[in-house]
Amino acid sequence: MNTPDLTKHPPRSPRVRLGGYVILPRMLDKGRATIAGKNGEYKYACPLDERFLDFAGIDPEALKKQLAADKGDGEILEWIKANSKNKPTEVEIAAWSALAERRVPSDPESRAFFNELHSKVAEQREDIATWFDLLDLDDYVSFGGKA
Repeated sequence: MNTPDLTKHPPRSPRVRLGGYVILPRMLDKGRATIAGKNGEYKYACPLDERFLDFAGIDPEALKKQLAADKGDGEILEWIKANSKNKPTEVEIAAWSALAERRVPSDPESRAFFNELHSKVAEQREDIATWFDLLDLDDYVSFGGKA
Protein backbone atom coordinates (compact mmCIF):
# COMPACT_ATOMS: atom_id res chain seq x y z
CA MET A 1 0.00 0.00 0.00
CA ASN A 2 1.26 3.48 -0.88
CA THR A 3 0.60 4.88 2.57
CA PRO A 4 1.14 8.57 3.26
CA ASP A 5 3.40 9.23 6.24
CA LEU A 6 1.74 12.21 7.89
CA THR A 7 4.58 12.52 10.37
CA LYS A 8 6.74 13.67 7.43
CA HIS A 9 4.31 15.62 5.25
CA PRO A 10 0.70 16.81 5.40
CA PRO A 11 -2.27 15.11 3.76
CA ARG A 12 -3.59 16.57 0.54
CA SER A 13 -5.24 19.97 0.73
CA PRO A 14 -8.95 19.99 1.58
CA ARG A 15 -9.39 21.74 -1.79
CA VAL A 16 -8.22 18.71 -3.79
CA ARG A 17 -11.23 16.92 -5.27
CA LEU A 18 -12.09 13.32 -6.02
CA GLY A 19 -15.36 12.68 -7.84
CA GLY A 20 -16.10 16.38 -7.36
CA TYR A 21 -15.88 16.09 -3.57
CA VAL A 22 -13.57 18.43 -1.65
CA ILE A 23 -12.18 16.99 1.63
CA LEU A 24 -12.34 13.38 0.37
CA PRO A 25 -8.70 12.96 -0.80
CA ARG A 26 -7.45 14.50 2.46
CA MET A 27 -9.65 12.16 4.49
CA LEU A 28 -8.38 9.15 2.51
CA ASP A 29 -4.79 10.18 3.25
CA LYS A 30 -5.60 10.42 6.96
CA GLY A 31 -7.44 7.10 6.94
CA ARG A 32 -4.58 5.25 5.23
CA ALA A 33 -2.03 6.84 7.53
CA THR A 34 -4.12 5.98 10.60
CA ILE A 35 -4.31 2.33 9.56
CA ALA A 36 -0.51 2.28 9.18
CA GLY A 37 0.11 4.18 12.43
CA LYS A 38 1.64 7.10 10.51
CA ASN A 39 -1.05 9.74 11.05
CA GLY A 40 0.93 11.98 13.41
CA GLU A 41 -1.41 14.65 14.75
CA TYR A 42 -3.99 14.13 12.00
CA LYS A 43 -7.30 12.50 12.92
CA TYR A 44 -9.41 10.37 10.62
CA ALA A 45 -13.15 11.12 10.81
CA CYS A 46 -12.48 14.51 12.46
CA PRO A 47 -15.22 17.18 12.32
CA LEU A 48 -14.10 18.24 8.82
CA ASP A 49 -14.26 14.64 7.58
CA GLU A 50 -17.66 14.26 9.22
CA ARG A 51 -19.00 17.00 6.96
CA PHE A 52 -18.17 14.84 3.94
CA LEU A 53 -19.33 11.61 5.61
CA ASP A 54 -22.69 13.14 6.56
CA PHE A 55 -23.24 14.70 3.14
CA ALA A 56 -22.35 11.53 1.25
CA GLY A 57 -24.04 9.21 3.75
CA ILE A 58 -20.97 7.06 4.36
CA ASP A 59 -20.04 5.19 7.54
CA PRO A 60 -16.44 6.07 8.54
CA GLU A 61 -15.65 2.56 9.80
CA ALA A 62 -16.96 0.90 6.64
CA LEU A 63 -14.83 3.31 4.58
CA LYS A 64 -11.81 2.56 6.76
CA LYS A 65 -12.25 -1.17 6.00
CA GLN A 66 -12.11 -0.36 2.29
CA LEU A 67 -8.91 1.62 2.82
CA ALA A 68 -7.41 -1.29 4.78
CA ALA A 69 -8.10 -3.51 1.75
CA ASP A 70 -5.49 -1.45 -0.14
CA LYS A 71 -7.94 0.11 -2.59
CA GLY A 72 -6.85 3.11 -4.65
CA ASP A 73 -8.67 6.43 -4.81
CA GLY A 74 -10.67 5.44 -7.90
CA GLU A 75 -11.79 2.18 -6.33
CA ILE A 76 -12.76 4.00 -3.14
CA LEU A 77 -14.77 6.54 -5.14
CA GLU A 78 -16.68 3.72 -6.85
CA TRP A 79 -17.33 2.13 -3.45
CA ILE A 80 -18.63 5.47 -2.13
CA LYS A 81 -20.98 5.84 -5.10
CA ALA A 82 -22.31 2.33 -4.55
CA ASN A 83 -22.65 2.61 -0.77
CA SER A 84 -23.75 6.21 -0.27
CA LYS A 85 -27.01 6.43 1.65
CA ASN A 86 -27.68 9.88 0.19
CA LYS A 87 -26.66 9.33 -3.48
CA PRO A 88 -25.90 13.01 -4.18
CA THR A 89 -26.02 14.10 -7.82
CA GLU A 90 -23.11 15.80 -9.62
CA VAL A 91 -24.84 19.16 -9.22
CA GLU A 92 -25.38 18.59 -5.48
CA ILE A 93 -21.74 17.52 -5.06
CA ALA A 94 -20.53 20.62 -6.93
CA ALA A 95 -22.71 22.93 -4.84
CA TRP A 96 -21.70 21.24 -1.56
CA SER A 97 -18.00 21.39 -2.47
CA ALA A 98 -18.21 25.06 -3.46
CA LEU A 99 -19.93 25.88 -0.18
CA ALA A 100 -17.36 23.86 1.81
CA GLU A 101 -14.52 25.79 0.16
CA ARG A 102 -16.05 29.11 1.24
CA ARG A 103 -16.93 28.01 4.78
CA VAL A 104 -15.90 30.43 7.52
CA PRO A 105 -16.27 30.27 11.30
CA SER A 106 -19.97 30.77 11.97
CA ASP A 107 -20.30 30.99 15.74
CA PRO A 108 -18.31 32.62 18.56
CA GLU A 109 -16.66 29.37 19.68
CA SER A 110 -15.43 28.46 16.20
CA ARG A 111 -14.33 32.04 15.52
CA ALA A 112 -12.28 31.99 18.74
CA PHE A 113 -10.65 28.67 17.76
CA PHE A 114 -10.00 29.91 14.21
CA ASN A 115 -8.48 33.19 15.44
CA GLU A 116 -6.30 31.40 18.00
CA LEU A 117 -4.86 29.01 15.41
CA HIS A 118 -4.49 31.82 12.86
CA SER A 119 -2.54 33.86 15.43
CA LYS A 120 -0.23 30.92 16.14
CA VAL A 121 0.65 30.15 12.53
CA ALA A 122 0.61 33.52 10.82
CA GLU A 123 -0.87 36.42 12.71
CA GLN A 124 0.29 38.90 10.06
CA ARG A 125 -1.51 37.11 7.19
CA GLU A 126 -4.69 39.03 6.42
CA ASP A 127 -5.64 36.77 3.49
CA ILE A 128 -6.64 33.81 5.71
CA ALA A 129 -10.44 33.88 5.80
CA THR A 130 -11.82 30.37 5.27
CA TRP A 131 -11.29 27.08 7.07
CA PHE A 132 -9.53 25.72 3.97
CA ASP A 133 -7.19 28.75 3.95
CA LEU A 134 -6.31 28.06 7.57
CA LEU A 135 -5.84 24.31 7.10
CA ASP A 136 -3.55 24.79 4.09
CA LEU A 137 -1.49 27.37 5.95
CA ASP A 138 -1.28 25.29 9.12
CA ASP A 139 -0.17 22.22 7.11
CA TYR A 140 2.49 24.31 5.36
CA VAL A 141 3.86 25.91 8.53
CA SER A 142 3.72 22.66 10.52
CA PHE A 143 6.19 21.08 8.11
CA GLY A 144 8.71 23.91 8.05
CA GLY A 145 7.19 26.44 5.68
CA LYS A 146 7.40 30.14 6.42
CA ALA A 147 4.12 32.02 6.56
